[in-house]
Amino acid sequence: MSINEHIEHKIFHVELQTPKQNVKTLPELQENLDQFARKYTTLLDQGHCVCITDNPMGLLSFQGTEVIKELGLPCPAGQVSVHLNTFHTPADLQRIIDDCLKLGIGNLLIISGDGSDRLPKLQPQDVAADEAASVTSVELIRHIRQRWNGQFELGVAFNPYEPFDHEMEKMRRKIDAGAQFIVTQPILGRHEMLDKLLKLVDMPVVVEAWMSKKLHLLSLCVGYEIPEDTVHNPMDTLKQLVQNYPGCGLYLSMLGYKTQLPHLRKVWN
Repeated sequence: MSINEHIEHKIFHVELQTPKQNVKTLPELQENLDQFARKYTTLLDQGHCVCITDNPMGLLSFQGTEVIKELGLPCPAGQVSVHLNTFHTPADLQRIIDDCLKLGIGNLLIISGDGSDRLPKLQPQDVAADEAASVTSVELIRHIRQRWNGQFELGVAFNPYEPFDHEMEKMRRKIDAGAQFIVTQPILGRHEMLDKLLKLVDMPVVVEAWMSKKLHLLSLCVGYEIPEDTVHNPMDTLKQLVQNYPGCGLYLSMLGYKTQLPHLRKVWN
């Protein structure tokens, strides 16, 4: 199922983080894995698309495909999406791609990612981009498109908090490299930069909704200060996004599984 079909059938993309690797005990790790499995299967059962992050904020976490394989979790066609960033070794990149192909995961969100001293980084020669100074999402998209042509639907990120001309120039390079859909950074209600983007691109756009009330975490996520007194009720904000951007998909980050997940279907009414 393609991103266009997700939008047509009103399928939410729901972010799910894998357990971090800094757990101190095996029981704690097992508990985290069990919790991941419960959330994963619940999202699939309810018809959502599970979007698995890749070392978010540079924090070393277990890779999505290895967790899916270890736990023996299903991967229904079109219901699992994997983030992939540039902080990997060439061998790890190959393994992740191979696992996605074996599991039937055809949707990849390619981002440059956040690094740390504990994470290796792809070098230009690793992705046949010797002319590049470093590997960004552009080089990684181009490499995947050329080596695994047609086997993945490739997405990229758009940050409406950056100066528009600068961000749009990056977007043009991503599109030229092979991007097929766009996922925004979280927005609250309506955003002028997103409105401009929608007038300029002819591809599916998925709008990210921030489902937490903790705006300081959103500031960390987007790299810009969001005032803590900003009016933000996550479910109301989600309903506004549905109304404001009816032709877009919705990506939910920091979703409350007990308080918000049971009410998602009502958002479309």
